[in-house]
Amino acid sequence: MEKITHTLAREGNGNVQITFTLPWAMIEKAKKEALETLAKDTEVAGFRKGKAPLDLAEKKISENTVIEKALSTLLPKALADAIVEYKVKPAVYPKFELVSAKESEVWQVRAVTCELPAVELGDYKKIVAGELRSKSLVKEPTKEEKEQIVVGTLLESVKLDIPHLLIHDEADSRISNLLARIEKLGLSLESYLTSIGKTPETLRQDYEKQAKEAIALDLILNKIAESENIKVKEEDVENMIKAAKADPNVKGNLDTPEQRQIIGSILKRRYALDSLITQV
Repeated sequence: MEKITHTLAREGNGNVQITFTLPWAMIEKAKKEALETLAKDTEVAGFRKGKAPLDLAEKKISENTVIEKALSTLLPKALADAIVEYKVKPAVYPKFELVSAKESEVWQVRAVTCELPAVELGDYKKIVAGELRSKSLVKEPTKEEKEQIVVGTLLESVKLDIPHLLIHDEADSRISNLLARIEKLGLSLESYLTSIGKTPETLRQDYEKQAKEAIALDLILNKIAESENIKVKEEDVENMIKAAKADPNVKGNLDTPEQRQIIGSILKRRYALDSLITQV
C-alpha cells in the first residue's frame, strides 16, 4: 500500500521545511470522503439539507474547500510522524502550502515551521553589572533607566538568530493591533503614515525590528530564569489576576489554566529582569 513520504530542509533564516509527497490514490479517496462529508451540510434547492444527490451537492461546493477538507484528514498524522522522525521541535504550528496538485499525479504539500534558537548566555551577569556601574559613574540611573540599560546590554551581548517566521508572525500581530487602533480613531492608514512620516515598507521594517528584539528578550529572560531557578508563587499569579479584573479595560477570563500559565511566564521573565536591575 502506498504511503505519504516526506523530506526535510532547513533554511538559513531559521525556518524548517517538510515537504510531503502524497500518492494520487490516497488523495482521490480522501477527496471523495471529504465531498461526502461536506455534502451533509450543503443546501440544494428542492431537497432537505444534506439530502441532495451527491452530484448536485458537488456543484455547490468549491474544489478548494474539498481539497482543504481532504488534506486536513491526511496531513496531521503525516506531520506528527515527520516531527518524530526528524526530531523537530516546532515553535509554531506549521503553515501549509500546496506545491503541486495535478489530477492523477502525486501531490506535494510543503509545511513551514521553525525551531527556537539555542540561547548561550555567556557571562551575562558580569557584562550587565559592568554596564550598570559605568552608567552610574556619571549619574545614578532611575529604575526605568536601569531596566533599559539591562535590556539593551542583554540584546547586544547575547546573540540570537531569530527565525524569520517568528518575526513575521509577531510583526503581523503588532500591525493588526495598530490597524485596529487607527480604525477606532476614525483614521485611514494612509493619513496615519503621513502624520508619522512613514511608508508601509518602513513601518513594516520598524515592526519587524521591534518583533525581533521582543522575541530575543523573551528567550534570553526565560533562559536566565531557568539557569537561576527562578520560581513564581501561586499567590503572585492570583494577585496579578485580581489586579487585571479590577481594570475595566481588561476583557476576557484570565482565570483559566492557559492564562495562568501565560501570566506565570510573564512574571518569571519580570523576576529575571528585576534580579539583574538590583544586582548593582
